[in-house]
Amino acid sequence: MNALFVMSSDRSPARSFRDLRVWQKAHEFVLAVYRYTESFPEREKYGLTHQLRRAAISIPANIAEGHGREHLGDYLRHLSFANGSLMELETHFLIAVALGYVTREQSATLMSMTSEVGRMLNGLTRKLRGPLTPGT
Repeated sequence: MNALFVMSSDRSPARSFRDLRVWQKAHEFVLAVYRYTESFPEREKYGLTHQLRRAAISIPANIAEGHGREHLGDYLRHLSFANGSLMELETHFLIAVALGYVTREQSATLMSMTSEVGRMLNGLTRKLRGPLTPGT
């Protein structure tokens, strides 16, 4: 069912969540978060480092889980969860900058990535919802 609603980069129906550009970008983002948090203080291992990584992983995981659901409403709900994790991640980045764990340049790179993934999530959500009809 989901393959009917989502297109991959070559405009053919996405058969797997791995075909989705938004999932691919979110996956790259997780790897970037892991790289950036490697330099965080050891005392943050179970604090901010863990929270950043958990929120980052949640984004592509929810995209994948939603894609695997049989009902459109479930898919949209998981995309909403992914978007919520993205907002959580932005908040954690702001805290990391304030604490001096991430430079402003690094933060700008990470925030740019959050914006891109957010735009892609919103685009996929709009596409899945289709044209709004009166009364919806």
